[in-house]
Amino acid sequence: MASSYEKFPRITVPGDARTWAGVEAWQEVARGQPRTIVVDTYPGVRLDELQTFLADALPGHRVLNVEDLAARPVREIDELIAANLTDDRVFGVLSHHTLADFYNPEKLADIATKVSTSDVPVVLMGWGAALVPLAERTLVLADLARWELQQRQRAGAPNWRCDNATEDNLRKYKRSFFVEWRVADRHKRELFPAMDYVLDTNNSVSGAKLITADTFHRGMGAAVSAPFRVVPFFDPGVWGGQWMKDVCGLDPDAENYAWCFDCVPEENSILLDVGGDVVELPALDVVLTQPTRLLGALTHARFGAEFPIRFDFLDTMGGGNLSLQVHPLTEYIQDRFGMHYTQDESYYLLDCDKDAVVYLGLKTGTDPETMVAALKDASDGGTSFPTEDYVNAFPAKKHDHFSIPAGTVHCSGANSMVLEISATPYIFTFKMWDWDRVGLDGRPRPIHVDHASRNIQWDRNTEWARALLDQVEELGSGPGWSEERTGLHELEFLEVRRHWFTGVVQHHTNGTVNVLNLVEGAEAVVESPSGAFAPFPVRYAETFIIPAGVGAYTIRPSGAGIGQRLGTVKAYVRGTGTRLDFAA
Repeated sequence: MASSYEKFPRITVPGDARTWAGVEAWQEVARGQPRTIVVDTYPGVRLDELQTFLADALPGHRVLNVEDLAARPVREIDELIAANLTDDRVFGVLSHHTLADFYNPEKLADIATKVSTSDVPVVLMGWGAALVPLAERTLVLADLARWELQQRQRAGAPNWRCDNATEDNLRKYKRSFFVEWRVADRHKRELFPAMDYVLDTNNSVSGAKLITADTFHRGMGAAVSAPFRVVPFFDPGVWGGQWMKDVCGLDPDAENYAWCFDCVPEENSILLDVGGDVVELPALDVVLTQPTRLLGALTHARFGAEFPIRFDFLDTMGGGNLSLQVHPLTEYIQDRFGMHYTQDESYYLLDCDKDAVVYLGLKTGTDPETMVAALKDASDGGTSFPTEDYVNAFPAKKHDHFSIPAGTVHCSGANSMVLEISATPYIFTFKMWDWDRVGLDGRPRPIHVDHASRNIQWDRNTEWARALLDQVEELGSGPGWSEERTGLHELEFLEVRRHWFTGVVQHHTNGTVNVLNLVEGAEAVVESPSGAFAPFPVRYAETFIIPAGVGAYTIRPSGAGIGQRLGTVKAYVRGTGTRLDFAA
């Protein structure tokens, strides 16, 4: 049976809008005034390719790479950010630098002088091109999704202006995550009000699609006016399984798929349908440009312009156990890494085999010193860690929901299909034991026993962990529906509700963003009681976002789902629900 899972969901931009591509795009930009064109790029855009193409597309213009002319030498930048990078292979400290810190202001001023005295029109390009102090300019933002950037780095692309093409990908990612992306998003937010055009550079520069700033902003507004989905991406792993191949319609010849990042706006893309043409942009742009309408006023006030809820899949069906791990406590993640909230999470079992287990909490009577010594011995290549001597292994079945507050030892076992519902700081996982495996790159996977031992809550024993198991509380029911609370633990800031239904279910965002997944049944449709948005179809296992400003919405079976008992899980931030005005 063919998969109905939609891998390329679109958001339609309302009104008249169009795209330009290739040479035509730059002819469109050059038709405007003023004559100086500034192309400010996200780090990772292929500048050599862009510079060559601009020179061919605009033969009457002088094309200058601002990075080559005014960026500080990499050795100076390395000294500036050394405390952020640390010596650790995985973890750094979040940067609070601005892009101006990476540039020489005198050289930026010199470029401005060159532009003002040039006898031909000038194109300035590069990450930071907009820092050149010009009185007038036509500004193009060349945007790029973080997931595409990671793919380029895995294929050999270096970090910004670095000579590290062959470096360990985890270290490349660390530099991006803790420094470059923080600086880039800070800079991009300053460009949004001033830009004239946006360029999609997720594919080839020569075919990159251009839209006006007005079209971009209407697209962002459309995203937060109705339910929407981000573009999921799938990744293999050493423990990866086979379930998603069938359900999500993936390459059957791939060895495995371990992850699906189905709602991680920091790294996912969105696809804008612009008059029938598709433009790919970072989903993070929605968060940065529409934080209150997307998140809700109170959630925005609590987290800033960050999307605090993550849904992703962990597929071990026919695969192996996840690494044994623990997430940092709030004080630890703040003090050591500069992150202001931590990764509380949960496992929702979309599917599993009869032998499935979830490792959760410590066995009563576990001695901390003995366990840490055994972990260190195993990580040093000694005796394999006897996990079930120290950690509870609870049987798991389909639709069970396991809460996992930070500080709790855990992992999913083999032969499970987990919908992970969690807070967003998704790289802060301290692996303690990885079952004697190496990564897909052949290198040992990073183990952080020291970090883990400082965060394990040793009193979370067997009795305590039992309270984390599928604690279902029925909250209400009506004709064709019932509602349950499935978690999370009181230490976690997310609330999760499950609805079973054969008819129409009434929902309301209550002023905070809702994230849902259709965990049972073939197909449903999300509708607005007032007709504020077009009916939005969802299919089995698809995650979808209901922006806070949507307010009232309904979900009912549709298509192949009619006549079935359907189920959704819905997550939102506790303590933020209030019906505010989202007109602005």
